[in-house]
Amino acid sequence: MQPTQPTYTCLIYEVRPDGVATITLNRPDVFNAFNDPQSYELQDALKQVTRDTRVRVVVLTGAGRAFCSGQDLKGASSGEKRSFYDSLHKRYNPIIRAMRALPKPIICRLNGVAAGAGCSLALACDAIVASTDASLIEVFINIGLVPDSGSSWFLPRLVGTLKAFELCTLGSKVPAKEALRLGLVNQVVAPEQLDEATYALAARYAAAPTKAIGLIKQMLNKAGAATLDDMLDYEAHCQQIAGESADYQEGVQAFAEKRKPVFKGE
Repeated sequence: MQPTQPTYTCLIYEVRPDGVATITLNRPDVFNAFNDPQSYELQDALKQVTRDTRVRVVVLTGAGRAFCSGQDLKGASSGEKRSFYDSLHKRYNPIIRAMRALPKPIICRLNGVAAGAGCSLALACDAIVASTDASLIEVFINIGLVPDSGSSWFLPRLVGTLKAFELCTLGSKVPAKEALRLGLVNQVVAPEQLDEATYALAARYAAAPTKAIGLIKQMLNKAGAATLDDMLDYEAHCQQIAGESADYQEGVQAFAEKRKPVFKGE
């Protein structure tokens, strides 16, 4: 299914002929901080890439110098009373859940700072290619709040509980090269090489067996709270699905014919 091209006010949404969709947070004047429209538009864009059969991989990035600086605090500073509970359940949590449930890989093109909910957004991606100008910061503690939008789940799994506690309670900025050392990002490149590195990886995923990647993503999501016996059973379940895919048939045939497989994501 190919949905109609959406029109957004706070996002740029593009689908390339090779199956790579790019979602760009587009509020560069406030470092792509989230207001209500951007939250709901990102929810919609994730529904779009889920439904669009042309899309095999998603690149998520920010316009201008930042990736995303988190929640736009203008409303809070003006005295507007908001329910944090409602805001998270209506605005942020659906985004994170949609990203993790998306049966296609999401690559974060980390072009600049990812702070607060923006840091959570980056960590919710399946791979992160970072510019040397980029950084991640769990900034919540600096205004008396706690991590949200999944950071308390992602961080310990990536860096361990001791380092996660340090990052969350001290609110220390993690530069890109340190993030690479800690295992928070996959690659770090010079700013002028960021597009090349990101889209080279995206092209690899766009040509890969998408159904199998979606299943791997589900397996890794489940593994964090499952026993070995649980995962052995779930692996068997997922392998049966993968083994019935057209891409598996193509992979076997290509192997027999000693050629490179042409996967269709089916």
